[in-house]
Amino acid sequence: MSLTRLILIPALGNEPAPYLVVDAGGTVHERGHLLPDAAAIPPTLHTVAVVPGTDVMARWLDLPSGGPAQVRAAALWALRDSLAAPADRLSVTLAPPGPAGEPRLVLVVNQALLSAWTDYLDALGVRADVLVPDMMTLPVPAADDALSMVAFGPSLALRGHRFAVAVQPDLLDLVRGDRRVEPIESEPALERALVAAALNPPVNLLAGVDRDGSRGAGGWRRAALLAAVLLISPLVLTLATAARDDLAARRIEAGTRDLIRTRLPDLAASTDPVAEINRRLEVAAPPGGLTAAAAALFTAVEGVEGAELDSFVADPETGVRATVSYPAYQDLDSLRAAMAAAGMRLDDTSTVDDGGRVVSEILIGAPA
Repeated sequence: MSLTRLILIPALGNEPAPYLVVDAGGTVHERGHLLPDAAAIPPTLHTVAVVPGTDVMARWLDLPSGGPAQVRAAALWALRDSLAAPADRLSVTLAPPGPAGEPRLVLVVNQALLSAWTDYLDALGVRADVLVPDMMTLPVPAADDALSMVAFGPSLALRGHRFAVAVQPDLLDLVRGDRRVEPIESEPALERALVAAALNPPVNLLAGVDRDGSRGAGGWRRAALLAAVLLISPLVLTLATAARDDLAARRIEAGTRDLIRTRLPDLAASTDPVAEINRRLEVAAPPGGLTAAAAALFTAVEGVEGAELDSFVADPETGVRATVSYPAYQDLDSLRAAMAAAGMRLDDTSTVDDGGRVVSEILIGAPA
């Protein structure tokens, strides 16, 4: 009988790992917990380990065709502005390609985390054949405007149409947007989803490991070069339609300028009305106006120990601005998070050290 073991890697490495053993028909033969460094060694089985999804980025990208290394490099280059770690510290996994023209699922994870997860499994006495992030074990709802949701430890896993993420509960409203949440709350329903993922894993993070054992794309330079190789042929085709597209763009731009001048006559003489509109949006008052902005900022400052509000100014031309001081640089992130929770954006326009304290000039506006 062919058996598969499913292990849930916990958020903390000193915690036991829940597991199931299932057969090819989905029948559960065993349930339990594996303990790190336990005396008993688990039997050797095909093993699928579910890892915390908060540490994995999932994106659906339009990618060119090519070899696995080249396509991974192209995906990494496309995501370069969303990634903080150097390219050679990241592992990129590609889901199997779908129908022609459909975006392809790409997962990115830090190599150090892959090593940490495999080390944890070593401590349990098992070796994983598949690593899958927890949000990818959820079923995709039938409706495009819905999200499946399950709580895995301290985080929430969400899955929808071309959408998968795991977040802290206080970020749920921010990431869900206008989509409905369909929570999976019963243990039998969750177990069925996990068993289905164990028998047919949608992705395998270990597939991002090259045959030589390395992970990642060898740095941003190599990623750029490999991505460029894939883009040469599409670029040749693109150039053939460039003149036509440029002409259409010029017509659209002219029509847009006429519309702006009709709706906003004071911009008729502006050499760049679009830039002026963007400037006005940048300094526009946040939702609720000045009173709401002041209340939200006062609350945010009170929530950071040692923070002080030094000035608060509102001007139609420059927007709602303030000066705040606080003990440490990371306190600005706390202020920014508090304002985001209030539905407002906090932009740091200037930050300096002043006598052992940090002083920032900030701009408060509507969310981007």
